[in-house]
Amino acid sequence: MTREEKKSIIESLTEKFKETPHFYIADASGFNVAQVNAFRRLCYEKGVEYRVYKNTFIKKALENLDTDFTELEGTLKGFSGVIFATETASLPAKVLKEYRKKAGSKETRPVFKGASIDSDIFIGEANLDVLSSLKSKEELLGEVIGLLQSPAKNVISALSSGQDTLAGLVKTLSERES
Repeated sequence: MTREEKKSIIESLTEKFKETPHFYIADASGFNVAQVNAFRRLCYEKGVEYRVYKNTFIKKALENLDTDFTELEGTLKGFSGVIFATETASLPAKVLKEYRKKAGSKETRPVFKGASIDSDIFIGEANLDVLSSLKSKEELLGEVIGLLQSPAKNVISALSSGQDTLAGLVKTLSERES
């Protein structure tokens, strides 16, 4: 590979990191062709992109960004693939867990190395469960709206049920006086 080709790959990877707010680094070493294809297919079906790059390319592309990714660069040893997610931060973690589940209970690959979620860094396999349980922005907004609507619904319900009670009480009192 020529120096120009390497430079081109690093530039395109840098742009990909700039465009993508969430990315994960995983190690899929030891996979045969069928396993890699199955993992790529699952990524494609779920709407994330999985690409394998040399560690030096990933490191240089991360260095070209404004954010400090030195902590994440420590994970760049061995085989590394990058999973890009444009919308939902938890989706790559869910894909990793789903692939492992489909592959069998003893499968621990692809190994989660690290992730950047809106420039927050997560390192190590222990964070995979936390990342897979993250809610999307739409889910959080829905919960907040539901919480805000709940008190208003309770007040309206109490007022409308009280109206029936008051009307019944007035009617009973008027019938008594007669």
